Amino acid sequence: MSAKKKDSTRYSEVRNAKALRDYFVDERFEAGLALKGTEVKSIRAGRAQINDAFGRHTNGELWLHNAHIEQYAFGNIYNHDARRIRKLLLHKHEIRKIVQALDAGGRALVPLRMYFKDALVKVEVGLCTGKKLYDKRETMKTKVQEREMEKEMKFRRK
Repeated sequence: MSAKKKDSTRYSEVRNAKALRDYFVDERFEAGLALKGTEVKSIRAGRAQINDAFGRHTNGELWLHNAHIEQYAFGNIYNHDARRIRKLLLHKHEIRKIVQALDAGGRALVPLRMYFKDALVKVEVGLCTGKKLYDKRETMKTKVQEREMEKEMKFRRK
């Protein structure tokens, strides 16, 4: 009997659980990420978190702050710092559009998910507007109602 094959889609995506709860996503962009080799290996192993991450612009470039990519377990002296600032790679017209929206105020650049596209690590970033407390309560209420409806439908099918 042969051994089970590893599930290649298991760690193919890292999601930001807080983003959709705390923000309204106005626009989404797919950005590349300037990484070191050990960072790519850690992401492939599922050792990354972007829950507290955010984007900033400096000198016409976009940077991802506070993203935590754990140090590679088998790394050597050239291993990376876990919370270093990483450069987001976008087209110039996309950068210009994002910078204008951030400068206008009331919006934030939030990473929504990090995933592999072929062999490259991509980050889906969103231009987001923060939710108020009553908006959060409303989304929680609709989620509870949807769950109850699903439970009721499941019960009626039996």
